[in-house]
Amino acid sequence: MTIADFSWLTKKKPEKSLVVGKQRTNGRDNKGRVSIRHRGGGHKRLYRMIDFSQTGKFGIPATVMALEYDPNRSARIALLHYVDGEKRYVLAPEGLKVGDPIVSGLRTKVRLGNRMQLQHIPVGYRIFNIEMQMGQGGQIVRSAGTAATLVGIDGDHAILQLPSGEIRKVRKECFATIGTVSNSEHNLINYGKAGRMRWLGRKPQVLGKSMNAVDHPHGGGEGHASIGLVAPKTPWGKKALGVKTRRMRKNSDLIVRRRIKKKRK
Repeated sequence: MTIADFSWLTKKKPEKSLVVGKQRTNGRDNKGRVSIRHRGGGHKRLYRMIDFSQTGKFGIPATVMALEYDPNRSARIALLHYVDGEKRYVLAPEGLKVGDPIVSGLRTKVRLGNRMQLQHIPVGYRIFNIEMQMGQGGQIVRSAGTAATLVGIDGDHAILQLPSGEIRKVRKECFATIGTVSNSEHNLINYGKAGRMRWLGRKPQVLGKSMNAVDHPHGGGEGHASIGLVAPKTPWGKKALGVKTRRMRKNSDLIVRRRIKKKRK
């Protein structure tokens, strides 16, 4: 079992004005039926209201007052105190320290934690919390240890290389934050026991071949038998391997290179 390093965090209790109660769903939809399996239980949480856009604070300097743990995400968060007296939470980049200055705007200094439009960020810099559409706030590259690279500017679009390897275009007026998301060793954690996963709200999973035939297409048979199928199936009878699940959206023409290279015929 391994645990994350919390020694560099500066505050244990969150800012009261920036938290709200979090309603549990336990994997159920608005009709109360299970829509995501293996969810439920876990430790009670408070939701920290994160400012993913920082658009209302253009040109207003802020100081990092605390670095905190957030149970709702893999990254660490930073508590900012603006000179006008307001406090806000933002995603903390790797290497950010208490007392560091941060500012957001259309064009600012290229410094760790600063947020600005993509067209004003030098090519080759690592960025995170990137907007997909102008004014919507950061939507991608927000999990621990991730960062995208600004490859270049092409007309009205910026070209980004995402952590998945995908290269895509985003409007150059969209905003991004300089740096890499904090807690880069998150993927090295070994949870060590099933009970620790239960604290996180994850329930046990069982192979379909261990179920009865009525419960899963792989079920039935004597003991731990073969699934007896040409292709593995989901619990609902659809093919489980090799089927494309990504929906073709209108902005798919903005993808320069996909995550997985197509096989040659």
